[in-house]
Amino acid sequence: MPNQPSVDELPRSNSGHTALAVCETAARRAGELVMERFRSDIEVSLKGRANVVTDADLASERLILEYVGAEYPQFGILSEESAPVAGSSPYTWVVDPIDGTRNFAEGIPHFCVVVAVAEGSDVVAGVTYDPVRDEMFAAQRGHGATLNGEPIRVSDRQQIDEAVLGFDLGYNFDQAKLLLEMAGDLWPQVQAYRLMGSSALSLAYAACGRIDLYFHHSLSAWDIASGILLAREAGGQVVDRATLEKATLFSSGLIVSNPTLVAQFLKMTDGTAWRGM
Repeated sequence: MPNQPSVDELPRSNSGHTALAVCETAARRAGELVMERFRSDIEVSLKGRANVVTDADLASERLILEYVGAEYPQFGILSEESAPVAGSSPYTWVVDPIDGTRNFAEGIPHFCVVVAVAEGSDVVAGVTYDPVRDEMFAAQRGHGATLNGEPIRVSDRQQIDEAVLGFDLGYNFDQAKLLLEMAGDLWPQVQAYRLMGSSALSLAYAACGRIDLYFHHSLSAWDIASGILLAREAGGQVVDRATLEKATLFSSGLIVSNPTLVAQFLKMTDGTAWRGM
């Protein structure tokens, strides 16, 4: 990729590891901790009307931040359950200690851990780790995307009426209502919808072709950090819902698929309130 430094130019960690290797180790260790607490007696509290956090989220975050902080103390930190920390380098850790916390809290085995490195608004390396299935989705800028070490690609379906689409609902309820209206209108023209409760894992599924297209109305940086890189490195297109430009770490809503399906989806949803909100 011209005009972009390779992630090989990132400094090695204090232990001599690559940034991607540190992402993988952090996510795997956190995943082990999370699985030890899954379907056990956990403490659950509310961050908002329907937004939950558990003591497992907090423990997973502590583990990740302690490890990556020791390996790269110069990097900043942007993590879901903590205040942002500025670093002394251009790079920032972006962390979601459990994406899909509601699933986790309800005993539903569909959640993941996200650990990524960003340079400004661009993600340069990252992983989405599903500890239930022991699936490690990993990518680094300019070097492709993998699932447990094997290359992955986005869906090659070319017609949206043959496609399975995924979406999730965030905590901006007005925007969620508009998304549901659009999805209802589109429903007769697609094969199926899947709402799985973990946007990061759904993005990984779009990157490996398990779902053909994914869209969302409102996401945070830690939800999409690894997923937007996974999808791009797997040959996908990731666009900002509102601007239709290349989505970045700080895009709120997004659309992910191969370029053909993205174009069809954009044409079919042109003029909808969901696109303009």
